[in-house]
Amino acid sequence: MRERQFVADLVSDQKLPRMFRAKQKFLRNSIEVEKIPNIIEHLLSDEKFSSQIKPGMRIAITAGSRGIANVALTTKCIADFVKKKGAKPFIVPAMGSHGGATAEGQREILEGYGITEAYTGCPIVSSMEVKKIGLTEDGREVFIDKHAAEADGIILGCRIKPHTAFRGPYESGMMKMMAIGLGKQHGAEVCHEAGFKNMAKNVPMFGKAIIENAPILFAVPTIENAYDETWKITAVNADEIEEKEPELLKEAAANMPRILVDSCDVLVVDQIGKNFSGDGMDPNITGTFCTPYATGGIQSQKVCVLDLSPETHGNGIGLGYSSATTKRVFDKLDLASMYPNAITCTVLGGVRIPIIMESDKEAIQVCVKTCNEIDKSNARIVRIPNSLHIEHIMLSEAYYDEVRKNPDMEIESEPEDWGFDENGNLW
Repeated sequence: MRERQFVADLVSDQKLPRMFRAKQKFLRNSIEVEKIPNIIEHLLSDEKFSSQIKPGMRIAITAGSRGIANVALTTKCIADFVKKKGAKPFIVPAMGSHGGATAEGQREILEGYGITEAYTGCPIVSSMEVKKIGLTEDGREVFIDKHAAEADGIILGCRIKPHTAFRGPYESGMMKMMAIGLGKQHGAEVCHEAGFKNMAKNVPMFGKAIIENAPILFAVPTIENAYDETWKITAVNADEIEEKEPELLKEAAANMPRILVDSCDVLVVDQIGKNFSGDGMDPNITGTFCTPYATGGIQSQKVCVLDLSPETHGNGIGLGYSSATTKRVFDKLDLASMYPNAITCTVLGGVRIPIIMESDKEAIQVCVKTCNEIDKSNARIVRIPNSLHIEHIMLSEAYYDEVRKNPDMEIESEPEDWGFDENGNLW
């Protein structure tokens, strides 16, 4: 107790600047939720897709571990179309080693997103068992989920967006859903073992081998706008994936949000979690990249993480790229959930534990106090709720004039002191 108080005393005199609320303005073009069933019905009614689904076929539909907008609804719509054609759909968790690399953990993630058997009207077949289906062009064995491999057809449900650790024509999307998602723990490990330096080569290589050797029918990928809303839904036949995915990735990148100030002394992130990004906080927003093979996001000296999302179930991966966190976060960590993901992707930095402070206030104070060559009496602080929802953010008073002159930002409140309770935690 005395030691903790001593640590608190070291930062207690660090002044925190007043903060104001600002709205960031991005292009807002989204699909109305109630229109999604008709859109998917129309897309899949095209003879190119509908003719592939025959009565009595067992069709696997993939669903991943990301918090994708309307993911339960889009998955249900695909399943409904399959049933309408007289086939038998089932859902396969396609998320590599996520969910603690267990069948139960992966099912739990899907159910947390509303993808349940009751809602979708079809079974969820969750297993870590894989089956060898062929070889890559350079002779490596390719494995995918056993139940998907033995189905009569596979439909890929996924989202397309920039990856958090590498750059290439195929990042997070259809190729990755096959190579790493359907590959389960085994396939993800094989694909990652050469490191992210080679991921831009390995993802399409394994993906193409799966298209050639597994019963992939087509994909129904979505792209989101800057507000975490469904912007586009399309259907891509198996033999078109290699050609069409790079252009869809460009569209996704163009719709990504960003923090509209380029740098800060301290970035405060209220929550991280797997539902926001595979890295807990998307480095395309926060700049907290785990490898040198991707860049972007805001530049900061220190990053402070205050909490984990309930949906991440204790998986605090990404915490290792922060400078300080709270005792609350530490107490919630489920290391058994975090470590398989880090070991599989061969990057351990995300599961390191940063300095732990008792309260939100102390965690922010220690970040400001340990910055170099800044005005600590008027620190430049940016606070975001998470890396997925950044329409409304908080900035310190030092940004006020800059934001006032920015046509893409709107000041929503005047600067005021932080709202800490008696324990030093934010209200």
